[in-house]
Amino acid sequence: MTSDDIVRMANDISHFFAAYPHDEAVAGVKGHIRDYWDPRMKKALKAHVMQGSAGLEPLVVEAAASLPE
Repeated sequence: MTSDDIVRMANDISHFFAAYPHDEAVAGVKGHIRDYWDPRMKKALKAHVMQGSAGLEPLVVEAAASLPE
């Protein structure tokens, strides 16, 4: 899976939650990624965030920062 795939999927999740109040939106993005993404995908997302978060929506960046290792 490429970084482009990770960015696209994460942003799709953030678009779904964008209409929620901010804290609920961040929690929703975080919860979805935590519960449904496999560990390799989560690792790739965190690596992408550490490399500057290019292309990621702010909700994804905020949610990824609080994901467990």
